[in-house]
Amino acid sequence: MKEPRVVIADDHALVRLGIRMALVRGSMHVVAEAADRDGAIAAVLRESPDICLLDLFMPGGGIEAAAVIAQTAPATAVVMLTVAASPDIMLAAVRAGARGFLVKDTSPDRLPAALRGVLRGEAALPRSVLGGALTQLRELADRTPSPLRVGDVRLSTRESEVLRMLRAGLSTTEIGERLALSPTTVRRHISTAASKLGAANRQEALRALA
Repeated sequence: MKEPRVVIADDHALVRLGIRMALVRGSMHVVAEAADRDGAIAAVLRESPDICLLDLFMPGGGIEAAAVIAQTAPATAVVMLTVAASPDIMLAAVRAGARGFLVKDTSPDRLPAALRGVLRGEAALPRSVLGGALTQLRELADRTPSPLRVGDVRLSTRESEVLRMLRAGLSTTEIGERLALSPTTVRRHISTAASKLGAANRQEALRALA
């Protein structure tokens, strides 16, 4: 059996080194490393790995990287690396295309086995959240509001979430924290939604929702 090929994306060099050592000992081949979203995406497109390990909160956004990789390199399994994650952030990552989550202090002996399990179609979830995670994720999914429609214009789910939070009085930074997005990406969603609605700015876009 060939060694699974892995890209590691984390902005901490020592974390990447520890993961690399664990994977090499587990007969896995690390083909590239990256420290941010753009580097991770470029490495995946260049190397076509079997797995991409993405730091959830790395510069540029791990969830955003997962979404791009899932669309442009669907054969690569995306697994998020995190210290801790709430169910709503986990749900956002799953929607983006992540196939699992691993905490950064996962035992070096367990890490390769967990990744091989992902390649076999198994779920990878931290043991600390495994008991209640699926139930909480289902509840969150049931509560997720439908995309907004204004006349003949239908906004995407993400654009709708951003505008709803903006209308509720949250700032760009606060919205980004809630959705695990960078402020730049939040502003881009607002701009795209405003354009679809024929609005010149966010205030006009919000008035169009009234």
